[in-house]
Amino acid sequence: MLDVHRLRIFRSVVASGSVAAAAANLGYTPSAVSQHVTALQRETGLRLLERSGRGVRPTSAGLELATQADQVLARLGEVESVVADLRAGRTGRLRIAYFASVGAAWLPQVVHRLTDEHPGVRLDLELRENIPDAPEDRADLQLAVARAGFDPGPGFRATHLLDDPYVVVLPTTHRLADRDEIELAELTPERWVDNDFARGWCRRNLLDACTAAGFSPSFHVEAHDYPTAIAIVRSGVGITVLPALGAEHLPAGTVAVPVVRPAPQRSIYAVVRDAVADTRPARTAVDALQAVVASRAGSAPAPDGQ
Repeated sequence: MLDVHRLRIFRSVVASGSVAAAAANLGYTPSAVSQHVTALQRETGLRLLERSGRGVRPTSAGLELATQADQVLARLGEVESVVADLRAGRTGRLRIAYFASVGAAWLPQVVHRLTDEHPGVRLDLELRENIPDAPEDRADLQLAVARAGFDPGPGFRATHLLDDPYVVVLPTTHRLADRDEIELAELTPERWVDNDFARGWCRRNLLDACTAAGFSPSFHVEAHDYPTAIAIVRSGVGITVLPALGAEHLPAGTVAVPVVRPAPQRSIYAVVRDAVADTRPARTAVDALQAVVASRAGSAPAPDGQ
């Protein structure tokens, strides 16, 4: 393995035409420069310089090594520049995983800010409902839902963003549509429309709340996403219960009412890998998410616990 520092010194000697001139340019003593060149010749097993008048000139082997060194040092300079850019957040890649109900609601503003402040950073967005068990399979930043006090595990840190209560979406003609809140048990006889194909944490959280209320919902229709389930509700087929964030943009003819006793809610976190948590792009992403949540809280009443 050749010593890159010695290559730089050798290249300076070739360019300067003498050991003394190279020493002056580099701020070293001539003795130190000579020692590095001698060590490089020993490493390579080649004679790299020969005397020429009061200076030196490269041998044929030295000239070839100097040419190759130019390419190595230029490439190394590019790498050092990339490292500096990565530290400053000017280039690189940030993988962001998100779940469906925050995709359209939050990510456009986050992506816009990241692109504006860090135009050289590539953003890879992944739709993912659950946090993978294997740390190496996780994104750099993942929006995740869990209960309060969630622990992301070693190597990751979690920033709480929002507590999101559940609501029931009803047709405006429904007998309960004008209520300020609805007890969960009152929905027992209704025809339920499922809305979570992933059978993820949000659905389990709802089913646990129903169990606590003394019943198990009877799903009449199984839909795979919130918009489809809400559209089916609008047609008058049944009702669907989901986190409030998923019901922010309801179509005409539907209404969302908070469910209580019990009042299920999910907590939303930004889970960031420790290795990137202190980089400028990751900090910008978390700041942007907090700003989105703050603007949302400012435009609507905050749910209990916020």
